[in-house]
Amino acid sequence: MPAPFATSVFPVQLNATRRSVVHPRDLPENLVADRQALAPVSERFPMKINPYFLGLIRSADDPLGRQVIPHPDELRDAAGAEDPLAEERQSPAPQILHRYPHRVVFLVSSRCAVHCRFCMRKRRVADGPQVPVAMIDKGLDYIRAHTEINEVILSGGDPLMLADDRLLSILQALRRIGHVRLLRLHSRMPIVQPRRVTPDLAAGLARFHPLYLNVHCNHPGEITSASAAACGLLADAGIALGSQSVLLRGVNDAAEILTALFEGLLAIRVKPYYLHQLDRVPGTAHFEVPLAVGLELMAALRGRLSGMAIPHYMIDLPGGGGKIALTPDAVVEKLPSHWRVRNWQGRVYDYPCAASPKK
Repeated sequence: MPAPFATSVFPVQLNATRRSVVHPRDLPENLVADRQALAPVSERFPMKINPYFLGLIRSADDPLGRQVIPHPDELRDAAGAEDPLAEERQSPAPQILHRYPHRVVFLVSSRCAVHCRFCMRKRRVADGPQVPVAMIDKGLDYIRAHTEINEVILSGGDPLMLADDRLLSILQALRRIGHVRLLRLHSRMPIVQPRRVTPDLAAGLARFHPLYLNVHCNHPGEITSASAAACGLLADAGIALGSQSVLLRGVNDAAEILTALFEGLLAIRVKPYYLHQLDRVPGTAHFEVPLAVGLELMAALRGRLSGMAIPHYMIDLPGGGGKIALTPDAVVEKLPSHWRVRNWQGRVYDYPCAASPKK
C-alpha cells in the first residue's frame, strides 16, 4: 500500500510535455518499465493523461499513476459488464439517463481530460467528436416534455470539457424550463485540469443558482495548490461544492488515506459527499475492494473525522437498481426498553426507548 502524501496541498511539478499522453510510448521514462506490454492494454482501453495530472505522478504504481496508467492486469479481467448499471436501458432520449422519477442525468460531453482506468462509462467516453448539438437539443426537448423532472445533473464525459459559451447556453436553456429547480454539474476538471476553472467561468456559472458542482477526487495527492485555487474560485462564486470518490485498491483503501483525503477536501471548501464502491466494468478487478473492507474503513473513520467530513458509502446496484448507502451496523441489539448501540470506539451503550404513545 503506497504511503499517503505528506501534505494534502502541495505545489505542482509541471511536466515538460504540452500534449496529453495517449499511448504508452509517450510516457516519461520514470513512469513505464515495459512499453510493449502496455501497448495492447491501451488499444483495448484507450489512455489519456493531460500534462498537469502527468506532472503529479511519481511512479506508475503510486496512487495517482495507478488511476490513469494502463496495467497488464486490465487484460486479465474479462468479468464485469460494459454497462453494469443498465444505463442504456434507462435512456429514453439521446444523452438522457432517467432512473429516478424527479431527476435525470444529462450526458452533455463525451470527452474527459484524463481517462480513469476504472471508469464505469468508458464505453461512451473517447477522444472523438463532442456530443452533437442536435442530440443536446433532443435531450432538452425530453426534459421540457417531462414536467415531473425538477433536477438535472450535467455529466458525460466531463461537462467542463465544453467551451464556456456552449456549457452556459445549455444551463441557460435548462434554467428557462420552469419545472427544473436544481442544476448540478459533475466534473473532474477542478482536480485534474484546474486551469479550466477561470474567473470568467465561475462568474458565468454563478448566473444559474441554485447550482451545485461535485468534483471527483480519490487521493490527497490530487489536492494541490492549483486545484485548491480552482475550487476557491467556484466557492467564492457561491457554487456549493461536493466530492464523489471511488474506493480503489492500492489508491485509497486505508483509513489514514481516506482521512487525509476528506480533511483535505473540507479544507478547500469541498464537502465529501459519496464514497463509491467500484462499478465492475471489464479490466477493473485489480481495483476492487471487498464490501466488508469498505464497511470496516467507514467504521474506522468514525472518531477520526467530524461528521461533515464523512461521506456516504454508496453502491450502485447492478442492472439499474439505483444507488443505496451502506453503513456500519451500530445497533447491537433491540430490546423493548432500550437498544444496545456501539460507538466509534467499539464500546456498547444502552439507549432507553420511549414508550409507544397510547392511542
